[in-house]
Amino acid sequence: MIARAMILFAHGARAPGWAAPFERLRTLTQARLPDVDVSLAFLELMSPRLPERVDQLAAEGVVEVALVPVFLGQGGHVLRDLPVMVDELKAKYPQIAFTVATAVGEAPDVLNAMADYCVGAMPSNP
Repeated sequence: MIARAMILFAHGARAPGWAAPFERLRTLTQARLPDVDVSLAFLELMSPRLPERVDQLAAEGVVEVALVPVFLGQGGHVLRDLPVMVDELKAKYPQIAFTVATAVGEAPDVLNAMADYCVGAMPSNP
């Protein structure tokens, strides 16, 4: 039984292929955290939704859940929708310790990596 879990929380989309980069991120993260259950959950349009995934983890006996919003910014979903969901989950599962990271796109290391990518995309002068 794994007692710790991380949920990468994404928006969701109608096109199934939209989730492919998030699946790759999940796989890379899981490889670095072998003792943590790393999974994806979505706000809407895809499954599992966040409450469904937490229900599964609670049934498995998880006692710690780190939520990582894989959003570029702290928009309405992260600032308004996610806190409401987390409050509901905390009330439903008081035995689980929840932590919520800032949106991934707000992290300086992520922004620097994205800037490196953008700079590398600039064609060099002939």
